[in-house]
Amino acid sequence: MKIVVLKFGGTSVGTVERIRKVANIITSYIKKRYKVIVVSSAMSGVTNDLIKKSKKLSNNFNLSEYDVLVSSGEQMSCALISGRLNHIGYKSQSWMGWQIPILTEGSHSSSRIVKIYKKRIINFLENGGIPVIAGFQGINLDRRITTLGRGGSDASAIMIAQFFKAEKCIIYTDVEGVYTTDPRMIRDSKKIKVISYEEMLEMSSLGAKVMQPISIQDARLNRIDINVKSSFKNKTGTLITKRKNIFRNKIITGISFTKNDAKVSLVGVKDKPGVAASIFKPLSENSINVDMVVQNISANGKETDLTFTIKSDDIKKTEKLLKNNKKIKFRDLLINKNVSKISIIGVGMITTPGVTYRMFQALAEKLINIQVISTSEIKISVLINKKYTQKAVAILHKEFKLNN
Repeated sequence: MKIVVLKFGGTSVGTVERIRKVANIITSYIKKRYKVIVVSSAMSGVTNDLIKKSKKLSNNFNLSEYDVLVSSGEQMSCALISGRLNHIGYKSQSWMGWQIPILTEGSHSSSRIVKIYKKRIINFLENGGIPVIAGFQGINLDRRITTLGRGGSDASAIMIAQFFKAEKCIIYTDVEGVYTTDPRMIRDSKKIKVISYEEMLEMSSLGAKVMQPISIQDARLNRIDINVKSSFKNKTGTLITKRKNIFRNKIITGISFTKNDAKVSLVGVKDKPGVAASIFKPLSENSINVDMVVQNISANGKETDLTFTIKSDDIKKTEKLLKNNKKIKFRDLLINKNVSKISIIGVGMITTPGVTYRMFQALAEKLINIQVISTSEIKISVLINKKYTQKAVAILHKEFKLNN
């Protein structure tokens, strides 16, 4: 059976007119003799509206009921898509996670899919049906609805493609693919035809909004090729695949940036074994993600200055945890939220010397000061003043010839 999984994002199903267009895209694959499994997000704005309602009712809304609430948006969009397909002469049915079932494990609002029972969907496909499956949700061993967190519908599509051994997994969204950087900021950014899982994972975790990191990680682990395409324009998108499928002469593939980071500096920390663990353990226990850690030891070896970055939303919680931490001593706590993280990403830098120098020199020539540096095998990130974000991205985009 030749199966294709088509996933449609919130903007793609955001209006009745767009759902009509989505139905036409689905039937175009039927005409190519594919068996189609559709995965849908909630209509754009619906989930956010449900979250706002929960916050008005409670500051600590029960997580199990939260999952029941926010998963209902997908139920609506799936029924609308299926209803349209039936109207134009195709056999279709909507399926919620619990009806299949899609089994998950983990905490409410951040569960992971561990098993998909295929029998009912396979029977429906073999009888000419088009199943429209709600993304973002499943059911746990307690028979309670669970959700998969941000980017959950993409994760649903990727795991469905893996379990059903689909030939293709296509993510339809409101953009034509993955770009070298945000096209809203840099007009001459270019669409990337092919990108590796590793590069896409770095780009998405460092600010690119096309897909969420957890979805890319699932695709990488299960070796599922993903096509990212626009549901509004019939154009070739971006293929996300393994490195050995890529032939490219560019050193850098793309540039990502964030504007929601904050720099935290602990000045004059008493240096002793285990002090770093004592600082970061409470942050970890409170789900505060730490990045770009830099430590400077004093000349006498008795004190250290420790700098790291967090998300701006976590500033108050982080400040409170550090000040109340009896296991550490420091002279001052400095927090700066007027920063931006700029990252260049590319597997080409593994075998190319001088990339770091070119990045730093290009920024220095335009008098942009680097505050913190973080590197990996295929990524270099720097922290700069937020007001220089667009200027820095434009400089690096030109330096590495991404506009060609």
